[in-house]
Amino acid sequence: MNVPAPRAHPFTAGTSALLVTPLSTEHDIFALRRHAKTIASAVGLDDRDQVRLATVVSELGRDLLRPAAMTAVFSLQQEPAALRTLLQWRDDRAPGSESLTAVTRLLPQTRYEPAPGHPDHSGGGRIEIVCPIPELAARDLKVEQVLALLESDGPASAIDDLQAQSRDLINALQEAHAQRDELERLNEELTETNAGVMALYAELTVEHKDVVERFGQEHELALALQRTFLPASLPQSPGAELAVRYLPAAATTEIGGDFYEAVTTPQGLLLAVGDVVGHSLQAAMVMGEIRHALRAYAAQNLPPHTLLQHLDHLLGLHQPGWTATVCIVLVDADRAHLHVANAGHLPPLLLGPDDVPRYLRDHGPLLGLGLPQPAAVSHRVEPGSRLVMITDGLIETRDTELNERLELLSAVVAEGPGEPEALCAHLVDAFGEDPDDDIIVFAARLHPPQLPMSGAG
Repeated sequence: MNVPAPRAHPFTAGTSALLVTPLSTEHDIFALRRHAKTIASAVGLDDRDQVRLATVVSELGRDLLRPAAMTAVFSLQQEPAALRTLLQWRDDRAPGSESLTAVTRLLPQTRYEPAPGHPDHSGGGRIEIVCPIPELAARDLKVEQVLALLESDGPASAIDDLQAQSRDLINALQEAHAQRDELERLNEELTETNAGVMALYAELTVEHKDVVERFGQEHELALALQRTFLPASLPQSPGAELAVRYLPAAATTEIGGDFYEAVTTPQGLLLAVGDVVGHSLQAAMVMGEIRHALRAYAAQNLPPHTLLQHLDHLLGLHQPGWTATVCIVLVDADRAHLHVANAGHLPPLLLGPDDVPRYLRDHGPLLGLGLPQPAAVSHRVEPGSRLVMITDGLIETRDTELNERLELLSAVVAEGPGEPEALCAHLVDAFGEDPDDDIIVFAARLHPPQLPMSGAG
């Protein structure tokens, strides 16, 4: 990928600019994350703060990403010694509340403000992050040394970036698990402590609270890293309105392997939803590999069932023993037909303009078993039809049959709004309170490209 070379840039009094780079593509966000880690390491931040800064700028960059460029500026503040990171833009974009909540939990010194004099955000905005530099590191720090390290931080492939994120995710989860083990040990000590030793009990309670807070911070970091495996945005495709919701499971649950994808291919618009079987760090890593491989295979103009066969081969070759469910729907360019290939996933729901829902139950075996996938099945699509794809966390419960929940989902969708964004919000409100599993809701409304879009249903 093409990464802008580091260059000096005037900033403000008392600071020295290290890097100024525009951000307008997903590849720019990958490079931004890599540069943030390099600079944080060069100025002497510890490993945890390096990963946190890289994760925060990546999360904000993906949330704010638009075709119109914004700018990222890294600079050294002299007194007191600190690394300052600035994201700034001149249009009406603004960070989402979910992203701001996540990044301020990781780095509380993150500050967002719209451009002065423009309370309605019409004049742009900026986000600044100030990371204090340890005193020992600040004594010998030289701008030239940092710039030299940046110059050696050359472009990396998408696989290299994915592997780097995976390593950070591993480290974050290992630290979180270590904190959790320490918390469990402290709880055992508290249980066994004699009720009369109140002073010792109070001391352990304070330590217990500190461990809980640190475990929550590391879990938040792991979730933020997990989100970087998912698409930064949905494509703008003529004749297709798209919307998606992703909700992680409760904070006490392991991260999972749910994913979604939407990409324009030579054959049409490819939509996919999948779930790696299991909940663990490794499941999230396998999910990232499958999703990136699917994007690469889709560019080769292959039919949906052939894509599934390639993914099955990839799992068997690089992740033996792992299985996954994936449903692929390829929508023709004329939006009049779609082709379904489903490897063991929940069936997609199709609603025609008459609001009569039906599940497209064509399916084949799970990925990872080495079994052949049946050919994709074609279905006629009427103008204005809606398509809903989900992962099982939305509807599965311990005490209700799956078919009953599918019928309930069908009824709720039929009665819900027609506009995809509103429909996703409606389904999350109806089913997604305090989920035990990750949830993905993916909705589309399809029209012939030459016809004008209808209003919200």
